[in-house]
Amino acid sequence: MSHIIAPSLLSADFNHLYKDIQLVNESDADWFHVDVMDGVFVPNISFGFPIMKHLKKLATKPLDVHLMIIQPDRYLEEFAKAGADILTVHYEACPHIHRTLQSIRSLGMKAGVAVNPGTPVGMLEDILHDADLFLVMSVNPGFGGQKFIPHTFDKIRQLRSMIEAVESSAMIEVDGGVDLSNYRDLIDSGANAMVAGNAIFGSANPKETITEMKSI
Repeated sequence: MSHIIAPSLLSADFNHLYKDIQLVNESDADWFHVDVMDGVFVPNISFGFPIMKHLKKLATKPLDVHLMIIQPDRYLEEFAKAGADILTVHYEACPHIHRTLQSIRSLGMKAGVAVNPGTPVGMLEDILHDADLFLVMSVNPGFGGQKFIPHTFDKIRQLRSMIEAVESSAMIEVDGGVDLSNYRDLIDSGANAMVAGNAIFGSANPKETITEMKSI
């Protein structure tokens, strides 16, 4: 199964952000992963619209935008205008998740749903055909550099089985603690899109690390 690599800009060097954006552009990576945090849904604050708009001007690859914010419906149109190609909202933040996904698609973006480590993937059963991507958090969201939660493998296998049972074409993305030590096992479990931050930007040669991941 072919797989997607999405380097997380949350782990990039903010003193040399342009350089790291160009690094991803020139690498074998497939997407840019952009974490948007509001300091309420998660205990951290990150990228806003101005940075996203500049990123869109520089990026030669799709923007995979992950919203870790409350009431994301208020901002869907703004994220579309800012250049998001894939927009993922959290199941836990959307009381009307089906309507939110419909809105994202109507704005011309691919729609994603993320679940926190404590949320069973069985909760996604009724929206398997309504999302293009399901993001399984393998750490508690908010900060990079956390340790991978092993139970994630079981969640991925269960979700893959659910997706195949209804013949959905949705992708499974994994975010948190992804590195070369667990990459093969994630693919074997059924994931086909991987977000990697510190494993890429913290390596001695980020481009080679991306190429190595891509070859697995």
